[in-house]
Amino acid sequence: MLTRRHIRIKIMQSVYALSNGNQNSLSEEVKFIKKSLTGVFDLYLINLSFFKALQQHASSQHEINKTKVRTKDAFAPLHQVIANNKSLRFIAKNKKLNQFIDNKKLNQWDLEFDYVKKIYSKILESDIFKTYKEIENPSDAEDVSFVSSIFKNIIAPDDMMYRFFEDQNITWIDDLPLVNTFLLKQLKRLDSNSESSLEFPDHNESQEDISFGIDLFEKVIVNEDELQKELDGKTPNWDSERIANLDSILIKLAIAELFYFSNIPPKVTLNEYLEIAKEYSTPKSNSFINGVLDNLVKEYEKSNRMNKQGRGLL
Repeated sequence: MLTRRHIRIKIMQSVYALSNGNQNSLSEEVKFIKKSLTGVFDLYLINLSFFKALQQHASSQHEINKTKVRTKDAFAPLHQVIANNKSLRFIAKNKKLNQFIDNKKLNQWDLEFDYVKKIYSKILESDIFKTYKEIENPSDAEDVSFVSSIFKNIIAPDDMMYRFFEDQNITWIDDLPLVNTFLLKQLKRLDSNSESSLEFPDHNESQEDISFGIDLFEKVIVNEDELQKELDGKTPNWDSERIANLDSILIKLAIAELFYFSNIPPKVTLNEYLEIAKEYSTPKSNSFINGVLDNLVKEYEKSNRMNKQGRGLL
C-alpha cells in the first residue's frame, strides 16, 4: 500500500521540519518517521473495520426491532437489508482483519460509536440505499457495488470522519487519499466466497519501504553540507537565499538518491521529485527543479559519479 512517492513526501516533511526549528534529535525524528509510516497500515485497518461496525450496528438494530423493548423505528424494515449485505458480512467476519484488530487493539469504533450511528443514518437516507433496497435478491456484484458506492460517496468525503482522523493522528491527513484509494480498489474486487480476496499489505515489503525512507532521511541529514556543495554554483540565476527552502530540500533529496541509492534509476528519481514539487511547492518550482536536476544528472553521468546498477538505469 505504501508507495515510494508517499514515503518521499514524508521524508521531505521531516527534513523541512528539522530545517525550520523542529527540536527533535535525529533519533527522535527517525522514531517519528517509523511511527508515521507504520501508522498508514493502522489507518487502513481502522477504515476497513468501519464496515464491520456498520454491519454489526445494522444487525443489532434489526434484532432490537424484533423485540418489544422499544417501539419500532422508522427504518425498522431496512436494517436487515444492510445487515444481510454479503460484502459487509464478509468484511465483518474476515478472520485476518479481526486478528489484526485484536492484536493492534484497534477498537476505535467501539469507543467512538456516534460516528458509526451518524454515518449509518446518512446511508439509510441516501439515494444509493434507496436504489439498493429495491433489489429483491442482490447479486454478489450488486452487494459489492453498494459497499464501494457508500464508501466513495458518503464515508470517505464526510467532514466529520475527516476531523476524526485528524484528531486521532495529524499525519493521517496526508495518508487518507492514499489509503482511501487503496481501500476502494479492495472493495471493488471483494469476493464473499474467497477469504483471500480481502488483501492486506505485505509486511516484508512494507519493512523494505520503511527502511528506504529512514535511509534516505539519514543520508540527507548526515550529508547535508556535502549535498549543499553540490547545489552551490548550479543555479547561476538564483542566489541561494532566493531558492525556496522546500525546493532546496527536494533537490538535495534527489541528489542523495542519485549518489547513495544505486538501484533507483535517475529518471525515476527526477520524475518523482518533479511530481512532488508540483503538489507541494511554488508554481515555478517544477521547471526550476527540473532544470537543476537535469543538468546535475548530465554532469554526474559524464564524470561517472553515480554508482548505478541494474536494468533500466540508463
